[in-house]
Amino acid sequence: MYKFGLIGYPLSHSMSKVIQEAAFKSLGLNGTYDILETEQEDLVSRLKYLRANGFQGFNVTIPLKVPITLFLSGVDNVANVAGSANTIKILDDSSMYGYNTDVYGFVEAMPEDFRQSLNGKSAAVLGNGGAARAIGVGLAILKVKKIDFYVRNIVNAAEMVEALRRNFPNVEMNCKQIERLENLSDYKILVNTTPIGMRGKAMGLSPVDEDVIKTLGDDAAVYDIVYNPLKTELIKLAKKHNKITIQGLDMLIYQGAKAFEIWTGKKPDVLQMKIAALEEMTE
Repeated sequence: MYKFGLIGYPLSHSMSKVIQEAAFKSLGLNGTYDILETEQEDLVSRLKYLRANGFQGFNVTIPLKVPITLFLSGVDNVANVAGSANTIKILDDSSMYGYNTDVYGFVEAMPEDFRQSLNGKSAAVLGNGGAARAIGVGLAILKVKKIDFYVRNIVNAAEMVEALRRNFPNVEMNCKQIERLENLSDYKILVNTTPIGMRGKAMGLSPVDEDVIKTLGDDAAVYDIVYNPLKTELIKLAKKHNKITIQGLDMLIYQGAKAFEIWTGKKPDVLQMKIAALEEMTE
């Protein structure tokens, strides 16, 4: 019997339970996946609970992807470079090993031809949390030449950008004030990693004004990692102006499938996982 879960806050919007239960079903496995709301100050007690109650692994989301790394006995290379972990495996000795499947999910959700078209181009990323770190790694792996991180607090983002620069010296990386984002014409892709637009948290709002979205080139993409609702305000505005759009649900499915494989050693059916999420979201 497998026992997994998700920690973070808030979690009322989460589809992780639905997709992981679909993963169990696709392979005929018995298991549970619990949603465990956990604020940052409660992280230590939550980790004790997970280890004391037979959990073999868990996912981590906002705002714990960076803090969780302080409690791990080791991390995979991607989590090490990103400085954040979203998938944790609890080993037999109760120690915890961290992985970052966000990078895999972020890249895998892109159409193959668009992935290749990013080579040598510039990218704009909104935010500087654990997801932004993973997206920075993903974009660097895809060989963009420049990543500009648009953030509210440049001081807080400086450490993240410096760490990414050390690992990817061939990629120019900059921190910029999000309030000064007025023109996107230089970018091949705009990625939103902030929670703006999420159900239950600024739903119906876009992190970027419509006039700014219009400045993106016709062959550029808007990628919103927020997946609930399916079509965020940012995605709606991008579609209105005929930009390529990539929605967050596919990233969630692919990173979740990779996490499931890490925990169980088995590959679930990603199509069944996506169908389950869509059914849940359209009820």
